[in-house]
Amino acid sequence: MQSPLDFFAKAARSSPQAAAANVEFAAGHKNMLQLIELRWIAVIGQVTTIAAAILVFGIQLPLVHMLQVLACLIAFNIASHLRWHERRPVSNGEMFMALLVDVASLTVLLYLSGGITNPFAFLYLLQVILSAVLLEVFWTWSIVAVTIGCMAGLAMYAQPLALPFDHARGISSLYIQGLLVCFALDAALLVMFISRISDTLRQKAAQLASLRQHAVEEEHIVRMGLLASGAAHELGTPLATVSVILGDWKRMPQFRSDPGLLEEITEMQTQLQRCKSIVSGILLSAGEARGESAVRTTVKSFLDGLVASWQASRPARSFQYNNRIQDDLPVASDSALKQTIDNLLDNALEASPGWVGLDASIVDGVLYVVVTDRGPGFAPAMLGQIGKPYQSTKAQPGHGLGLFLAVNVVRKLGGSVVAVNRAEGGAQVTLTLPLSSIELEKDRL
Repeated sequence: MQSPLDFFAKAARSSPQAAAANVEFAAGHKNMLQLIELRWIAVIGQVTTIAAAILVFGIQLPLVHMLQVLACLIAFNIASHLRWHERRPVSNGEMFMALLVDVASLTVLLYLSGGITNPFAFLYLLQVILSAVLLEVFWTWSIVAVTIGCMAGLAMYAQPLALPFDHARGISSLYIQGLLVCFALDAALLVMFISRISDTLRQKAAQLASLRQHAVEEEHIVRMGLLASGAAHELGTPLATVSVILGDWKRMPQFRSDPGLLEEITEMQTQLQRCKSIVSGILLSAGEARGESAVRTTVKSFLDGLVASWQASRPARSFQYNNRIQDDLPVASDSALKQTIDNLLDNALEASPGWVGLDASIVDGVLYVVVTDRGPGFAPAMLGQIGKPYQSTKAQPGHGLGLFLAVNVVRKLGGSVVAVNRAEGGAQVTLTLPLSSIELEKDRL
């Protein structure tokens, strides 16, 4: 495991950009799969239309050539499915080429079946609208230019379809019926697929907004870590001076003869030693090398030691600790993880000085650490803000960072922190952490 400052600094530099790229790749890949699905629907519709034109209406069409075009389109769609069935980044150029193949196949089929006089020529609008949704501006206008060129070419070179333009017959006109069918297909396919694409875009926007929020929080953590490291350097000298003064006082006759004062000096030295340990831990955690603050231990020993250290320095009147872990697995722990659980226990102690509980267990390779108290619980509005900075039940500036840091440390390790109010009163905070993120091979211990 890395030291906290190094851990979060690297995350703030690289993780948001990589995660944003993954979101973009996922959205593009999903849109490509929807385009492949639309192409299958188009193939089925074209086969049905050709069969109806020949068998029902007796229209003579170059069936062999049209089936050859459809066979090529089917082969292209199978190849596309094989290429894109796995998650891969999809560029605008690749999406443009896929739409261009659809435009080309439609153009050849229209050329073989009447050109612009075919009522299904308006299916070009489907490709144009899809390109406006899926592609960047340059590529969209390229599709517009290509479709206009295809329409013009069909008007000049294709042989007209032998359909009577008897518009006076209204709905009885075969051409009008073809236009209605074409409009219905355009409308249905556009509603279905643009709705899906819009959902994908909304999900991408929400994920990117979440990533931006996480990036801001991580930058905030890095700044706090740098500030803590600088403060730790500055506090070292005055703490050492106070320690020397207390040692001198403890040896002075006037203090040695007063048991009450001597006890208070001893307590001051204990608390001073705790401050020095905290400062040393901050400085150690700020080290660049991996493993400076990491400790090879087992999960039960880590939790037992953490609880013993916490109890020795906190005035908890009643502390209930249940370690239900059966398999004592080797893990690597560092001060960031320890401080995370300490923060949760400190928050519980502030809310409930009379009683604090901690339960630990492992289920299906996931470590569960549950901290409970009998305090007033979280305000309903705060439950939705867990993990955000400066969200605290204490109406004082600067509070609310403990839970914020805990959530972010655990999240970076692949876990989560969930807070709820207990039905019998008090609050419960559950930390879940996959053991794979901290587990060591047994032969490395």
